[in-house]
Amino acid sequence: MIEKHFTTLDDFLGTHFIYTYDNGWEYEWYAKNDHTVDYRIHGGMVAGRWVTDQEADIVMLTAGIYKISWTEPTGTDVALDFLPNDHKVHGTIFFPKWVEEHPEITVTYQNEHIDLMETSREKYATYPKLVVPEFANITYMGEAGQDNEDVISEAPYEGMPDDIRSGKYFDEKYHRVNK
Repeated sequence: MIEKHFTTLDDFLGTHFIYTYDNGWEYEWYAKNDHTVDYRIHGGMVAGRWVTDQEADIVMLTAGIYKISWTEPTGTDVALDFLPNDHKVHGTIFFPKWVEEHPEITVTYQNEHIDLMETSREKYATYPKLVVPEFANITYMGEAGQDNEDVISEAPYEGMPDDIRSGKYFDEKYHRVNK
């Protein structure tokens, strides 16, 4: 895990994180550039889901504190506050009713199933939303650089976060080992 002091937005962009919410859900998240994020979900009700090139609003609130928000094709809204200098995240996920009732539909590589996400959003109930506000501890930070397509490039598998944390997943240039 890198140890650096985050001050500017540029310090944050290109950083790859793994964090675990207090409820036990484990997420992997990458600040791909100033308007796009990629992520994989390793634990929780939608474990196995992964997404690349999600458009997001990414801002620095003050030195070293960042807010990221987006709406997914599922209708799920996400708001994350990163405090990387303190190894903390606060996230609020607003799951539509249909995702709460049919999470298995979303457990896929979303980019290849946008039509299914949009159809499901229209077919099933949206409200009431399941609101999940949680604090998380950052367990990994890596300097992947911006627009690195190797960071989130395959489905999550059992033990993947441990492989990343132990240095078995990326080489010294932050490219996948054994593609």
